[in-house]
Amino acid sequence: MTYDHILPAKFLARPNRFIARVGLNGGVEIVHVKNTGRCRELLLPGRTVWLEGGENPARKTKYDLVAVDKDGLLVNMDAQAPNKVFAEWAEAGHFADNLTLLRPETKWGSSRFDFYFEAGERRGFVEVKGVTLEVDGHAYFPDAPTERGVKHLRELVEAKKQGYEAAVCFVIQMAGMKSFSPNDATHPAFGQALREAYAAGVEVLAVECDVTPDSLTMTRPVPLAL
Repeated sequence: MTYDHILPAKFLARPNRFIARVGLNGGVEIVHVKNTGRCRELLLPGRTVWLEGGENPARKTKYDLVAVDKDGLLVNMDAQAPNKVFAEWAEAGHFADNLTLLRPETKWGSSRFDFYFEAGERRGFVEVKGVTLEVDGHAYFPDAPTERGVKHLRELVEAKKQGYEAAVCFVIQMAGMKSFSPNDATHPAFGQALREAYAAGVEVLAVECDVTPDSLTMTRPVPLAL
């Protein structure tokens, strides 16, 4: 996926989870942050961030903050991007052979999964999680407790029991990672749920991305360290 009208700025502060103050063109601009997670290790004063200019004149902010330079590691932190790049990756044939259907936001029972897919005789569901947390070259999820994430994993296990295929894909929004692990220090229940899902036959994928200021592309699988 690509962005239009990208330009660099200097991060100054984040008054709340929805907006940030950045230095731009000699002044201070209020911008929308396209990630409501904590991102504390990413958004530090003085770092270069990348903004996408909006085209809707009715918007309260002119720009969206979509990426940050973390000491030389470019991290895409757009929370809407993982589903988009997963769809591109899957439709290019990297997820399932003979893919004939990839339908987003599909309700099943009391659940709503990110994607439902069909490929030949195969039928299944996929949950997609964006990963922006990196420590010493290793990627981790989540960066904050996520009961919703635990619920999604349990729902995938139930779908598997009902005869569907089930997968969770961690889209790592940066490159060069040595491994992917659940962040047990932050949310041990998520790590436990992920290992239980894996043991129950849910496919666990971790795929890193090539990142530029104006693009994000899923590329290489990252070894799992569950």
